[in-house]
Amino acid sequence: MIYAYIRVSTELQNYSSQRFEIQNYCSSNGMSVDRWVTESVSGTVKVEKRTLGKIIKKMHPGDRLICTELSRLGRNMLMVMSILNTCSAKGIYIHSIKDNFDLSDNINSKIIAFAFALAAEIERNLISQRTKEALALKKAAGIKLGRPPGISKKRENAYKCWDAIDRKIKEGVPLVKIAKQYKIHRNTLRNYITIRSLKENTQGACQPFSSK
Repeated sequence: MIYAYIRVSTELQNYSSQRFEIQNYCSSNGMSVDRWVTESVSGTVKVEKRTLGKIIKKMHPGDRLICTELSRLGRNMLMVMSILNTCSAKGIYIHSIKDNFDLSDNINSKIIAFAFALAAEIERNLISQRTKEALALKKAAGIKLGRPPGISKKRENAYKCWDAIDRKIKEGVPLVKIAKQYKIHRNTLRNYITIRSLKENTQGACQPFSSK
């Protein structure tokens, strides 16, 4: 099947000029369009979210996609190369009239596939390098990396009442009952008791107390 793809950026533009060019091209080459695909969308929108992406998914090996120029497929070279690479892998032929570009079962397809893979690898390396540089700058500035330890509102409120909790523990009140009263998990309470005891032992303030 032969598909003709027409894209305009805004509703204010019309499809007539692109349609005229495609009709002339097909007439001169003894072809006829089986399906016209038109959409009004910015070329910066990901191809998966465009009608073009849906059509490419449905196309079969040997199908042909005709457009007036490659810029109709996407607004940047990496996006266009990605589309061409996808079509090449599926065996879909693409012809751009103004660019006089033909993607078919020839060496051009292999070159495009290689160029796209190389460009994608370079982009991944650049992203990785930028990330490493940003982390190094933060570390040099003394900024602690990683996710900061969080503390819930319930835990914070419970810890503010530690003196009262400590008294209840010494009175022999079960930890489950204390945890329920202060709306925290009993394991959270046990962990905090352990941490507090270790700190007090280190400072020589008191010996660890037992929990029930």
